Amino acid sequence: MNAMHQYLFDTYRAAQHGERTPPLPGTHDVATLRALRDRRRFHAVLAGRPARGRLRTALSRRFHPKAC
Repeated sequence: MNAMHQYLFDTYRAAQHGERTPPLPGTHDVATLRALRDRRRFHAVLAGRPARGRLRTALSRRFHPKAC
């Protein structure tokens, strides 16, 4: 069963019980990803790490090591 099937079952059940229909699958995906990003940045700041640019810095260290 995929998300669309579950949505159809939930919509049918809500109609039978006189409740509101659930939101369509994927409606809040962007807000969820944004909240996850903000939470990771917050915890990085609390741990004393830079909140932005960590991936680019790590990749540049990996692929462009300083010549000794």
